[in-house]
Amino acid sequence: MDEPTGLRARKKARTRDAIADAAISLFLERGFDRVSVSDIAAAVEISKPTLFRYFPTKEDLVLHRFADHQGEAARVVRDRRSGIEPVPALHRHFRAGLDRFDPVTGLNDHPEVVAFHRLVFTMPSLAGRLMRYQLEDEEALADALGEGIQARLCAAQVLAIQRVLARTNWQKIADGRTARDVHTEALADADQAFDHLR
Repeated sequence: MDEPTGLRARKKARTRDAIADAAISLFLERGFDRVSVSDIAAAVEISKPTLFRYFPTKEDLVLHRFADHQGEAARVVRDRRSGIEPVPALHRHFRAGLDRFDPVTGLNDHPEVVAFHRLVFTMPSLAGRLMRYQLEDEEALADALGEGIQARLCAAQVLAIQRVLARTNWQKIADGRTARDVHTEALADADQAFDHLR
């Protein structure tokens, strides 16, 4: 008898999560370059080919966490209420993330999140791979904004603003401040950046 599709999908998702969690733990403990794909496969008791079916590259083992936010800016623009312009909608969405201390805003002081961001921001191979995710997001946002160079320029500027704000927030926390302490500054920085864009 065949496994129900829902059960099979849940098992695949659990396996994917187990692989990713093991990889992140090993990377944070030993460093990205000191952990091999074989080490990760052994930790989860799967073969390397099985691991590569879930994650095509070693970098994807880290950056899959950004995939949860893939296309988010485009969704915000498409799903905004009538009468709200795209940039104010994106500004409001980013501010809401700051208020939730969403890790994607850089404003999160959980030690594992700070270490994860340090790993991503300081490893050239991860930064390069992250750029690919960001370019895909830029294309999706440009499509949601309309056609032509104006849409592409606006999409690039919005995502650059979000990236700079997130990294600035993370750096303040990495330097020893708490997320709550940085929160007011992070909101002011976001307001200033999005106001310039408007």
